[in-house]
Amino acid sequence: MLKRIFLKLKESFISVLPVTVIVLILAATPLVNLTGTEMAVFAVSAVLLILGIGFFNLGADLAMTPMGEHVGGGLTKSKKITVLLIVCFLMGVLITVAEPDLSVLADQVSAVMNSTVLIITVGIGVGIFLLLAVLKIILRKDLSMFLMFFYMVLFAMCALLIESGHNNFIAMCFDSGGVTTGPITVPFIMALGVGIATTIGGKNSNENSFGLVALCSIGPILAVIILSMTANGNIEPDKIIPSYTVESMLENVGWEILYSIKDVVIALALIVGFFVILQIFVLKLPKEKIIQIIIGISYTFIGLVVFLTAVKVGFMPVGFKLGQELANNRIALVLFGLVLGMVVVLAEPAIHVLNKQVEEITGGGVTKKEMLVALCIGVGLAIALSMIRIIYNFSVLYYLIPGYLISLGLSFFVPKLYTAIAFDSGGVASGPLTSSFILPLAVGACSMLAHDYVLQLAFGIVAMVAMIPLITIQALGFKAVMSAKARSRIIMKRILSADDEQIINFAIDK
Repeated sequence: MLKRIFLKLKESFISVLPVTVIVLILAATPLVNLTGTEMAVFAVSAVLLILGIGFFNLGADLAMTPMGEHVGGGLTKSKKITVLLIVCFLMGVLITVAEPDLSVLADQVSAVMNSTVLIITVGIGVGIFLLLAVLKIILRKDLSMFLMFFYMVLFAMCALLIESGHNNFIAMCFDSGGVTTGPITVPFIMALGVGIATTIGGKNSNENSFGLVALCSIGPILAVIILSMTANGNIEPDKIIPSYTVESMLENVGWEILYSIKDVVIALALIVGFFVILQIFVLKLPKEKIIQIIIGISYTFIGLVVFLTAVKVGFMPVGFKLGQELANNRIALVLFGLVLGMVVVLAEPAIHVLNKQVEEITGGGVTKKEMLVALCIGVGLAIALSMIRIIYNFSVLYYLIPGYLISLGLSFFVPKLYTAIAFDSGGVASGPLTSSFILPLAVGACSMLAHDYVLQLAFGIVAMVAMIPLITIQALGFKAVMSAKARSRIIMKRILSADDEQIINFAIDK
């Protein structure tokens, strides 16, 4: 066990180091002016982040992933499909309600929308679409058709929202889809899909195991669009701009730790409670498996509490100040966004869970390295483009509509497995570090460049992070398809150009 812990801590160290080094180097330049306290708190938070991610990833391997697979596989084997669908809906609602990422977003928009109502609305959206995603696996339906239909509905709803005079909320609506797929829900939901698809089997079981995260990202957007139509369209900018600093966070660090413990306990209790009920009546797993899951839950709890405390106390206020300071140099703001995006995705806990599952499901056809490179490039571009949007003050729809059209169009030209992986990756890439570090960075920059349009311009960056990987990873699939076709043409050309004696000798050698 100690060897596994060391390996996980080594992986998390490699993940967090680039972000930390880039911020500390930037702090040493004239572009920003961080105090000694701020730099010290950020450095300590980075160390805690390494510990948090390491323990979380170990806990996900030991508990969250096996639990999801056993629930999906066990209920599917029992032929109790109705029970499976009910459990999936309730899981979707309750786990999302307790997702820490969603709480972070809800707190930042509480001035214009009731936090509790927003969280419950998002939870219902996830529950309904998790149910639909499971039905898709059971009925073996094409994910691309589901995505095409629901994104058409989504943009039609956006048009209605604009028509009703509530276009200020569009960016926040799309962000709500990105933050729902956080560190607690992703390992469980992805493993749930693997368990169901593996149990059902079939030639497309690998492809069918993906797509749950993709569909669960659409439900919240639709639900929050409907909710936004009833919200007050008059927004006071100063209410959106937070007032947190490193000093204020340090004064309340005890409370922040307690809040993190509460959030994680509630989230894990909901998952564990459901699992215990299913273990008693359906699964009946052996004692050894249960002990492993209990140990894994403990590591998950420790990892998430440490992780969330570190990002709230150190990363969130530093991100906000960096945004304010870099707003004075627009070129530096865009370049920093690009570089930061390329490395920050490495520190998202759920990314490593996704990459591991992708490599296993594809049998090494899509390696962890290829996934990481595609995600790094995609997220870097997403944040750089978002900074350009803040500078030039235009709607996030100018990015999202063509972006989703391209990504949905690519789905017709690449293997369906790549499409499923890409849309899942979009939800996973927009994790807690995005909402707790990148979003405050954007809010800080926007408070200096476009004070009256913070809700419209700063928000939407999570949605951008969720969208760009859809294009980059499918482009990876398109490249693989074209390379395979090129190799086939070369082989066929050599065969056709060969004389009979060469072909006979080749056949004999074989």
